[in-house]
Amino acid sequence: MAGHSKWANIKYRKAAQDAKRGNLFQKLVRAIIVAAKEGGGDPAMNARLKTAIERAKAASVPMDNITRGIKRGTGEIEGAAYEELTYEAYGPAGVALLIEATTDNRNRTTPEIRALLTRNGGQMGEAGSVAWMFERKGVIGIKKAEGLDENELMSCGLEAGMTDMEFEDEGYTLYCDPSEMNVLQEALEKAGYAIESAETPMVPQTPVEISDLETAQKIMNLVEVLEEHDDAQNVYTNFDVTDEVAAQLEE
Repeated sequence: MAGHSKWANIKYRKAAQDAKRGNLFQKLVRAIIVAAKEGGGDPAMNARLKTAIERAKAASVPMDNITRGIKRGTGEIEGAAYEELTYEAYGPAGVALLIEATTDNRNRTTPEIRALLTRNGGQMGEAGSVAWMFERKGVIGIKKAEGLDENELMSCGLEAGMTDMEFEDEGYTLYCDPSEMNVLQEALEKAGYAIESAETPMVPQTPVEISDLETAQKIMNLVEVLEEHDDAQNVYTNFDVTDEVAAQLEE
């Protein structure tokens, strides 16, 4: 999702510098367990599982851990029973937050997430209060490469279900319906494009631009604190920053 916004670019570069934050291996294996439980253990037939496996491999999660995670999800191996929870919340300046978590004890996770929000300028919202501001999309990142023809990439993408494409200095971001992720990804790989990422995030329909550095820092701090929680899988927000604030955050 590195081409989605200035805020996203900053966030993902910072995350790459601290890949072990928030017990990353454990979170990635949990994502595999839940994906396999929901859609079966064959990544060729389960786009969500395929994405979870690719993310785990990119983070150097051992293959044994990945295999065990799949088997736990399908019930071949016993283990803790995880469920998915989505919390809707507000952050500083009223920005919207969606927090996706996997937990084996919601009675532990919910009050802990609520406390993190309260201590860092946020508050829990009611069900349905902010979810409508987001839409789940398939998002594929393509590395910028010498000789890459933008028109050919667009043509390949459109033929395979792409709905939109953005360009940043780092490369291209292609959007599609989540149900078309496997088809689009396979078409791009077959055409020889280097896929950097393939995810199905919740994308804000109308981002709120923040022009104040202090407010942006408070929001980023809240997001990072939430992401560090062991049960948090993904934290989405509808805020972006101005060019001026983006430059200051990069310093």
